[in-house]
Amino acid sequence: MAENRTLTLGYSPCPNDTFIFHALVHGIVRADGLRFSERLEDVETLNRLAAGAELDVTKISYGAAASLLRDYVLLRSGGALGRGCGPLIVARRELSRDELRTAPIAIPGRNTTANLLLRLFAPDAQPGTELVYSDIMPAIARGDVDAGLIIHESRFTYPQHGLVKVVDLGEWWEQTTGHPIPLGGIMARRALGDETIRRIDDAIRRSVEHAFAEPEASRGYVREHAQEMDDAVAKQHIDLYVNRFSVDLGEEGERAVRELFARAAQAGILPSDVPAPFLD
Repeated sequence: MAENRTLTLGYSPCPNDTFIFHALVHGIVRADGLRFSERLEDVETLNRLAAGAELDVTKISYGAAASLLRDYVLLRSGGALGRGCGPLIVARRELSRDELRTAPIAIPGRNTTANLLLRLFAPDAQPGTELVYSDIMPAIARGDVDAGLIIHESRFTYPQHGLVKVVDLGEWWEQTTGHPIPLGGIMARRALGDETIRRIDDAIRRSVEHAFAEPEASRGYVREHAQEMDDAVAKQHIDLYVNRFSVDLGEEGERAVRELFARAAQAGILPSDVPAPFLD
């Protein structure tokens, strides 16, 4: 067992991630012999860093995960997967599905799960315009784009920008497949070795459990990184994206992840010849 080894840990500044990882990065929960140096970035930046194998452990979009499986393996704890929590397409007015085919759409990143779902839902839609997720709603309101694919707390605040929901892609996924929607997962570099990876997964699980048991403990850390987000919105965000699947995907969660990969491979969007996504 390595002693006092420091691993890089990437996750987003969104409330669900800071809530989940607070206990781990502050030493309240420990992984024997391991320490973590956190790096907070938006999820598309984390996807790109993982593509270069630059982080030991990182949050990623499930939309990017299949392409990362040669260097990384998925963990079973710490991610975002659930029901009623998927990305939305919003616009200044209602748009038909035909209109979406030609509409300029802002997306939060090519490799995000949100964009993967859009491509599965509307394979003939125009390639999206990439924007930082927090810039998408203002861009729609200004008329820079006709519609936008929104994630995170934007799900709660889009009416404040005068926007309407066109499609709930999470709802579409659930109705189409019967599975919960895999949004973001946690991956660890395979080079760390199976024993170390299992210790990391166990430590993250205990960090989530601590967050649920002592929800006030992380409040300051969550608020520190939530920028201008209202405390009530931050709580909605946590309540929606942190759930039993964040503790452990279980068989139901793993089936949902595998289904997403299979459908994306069948559509020619993601590779099909990849290593097993999880450790045995």
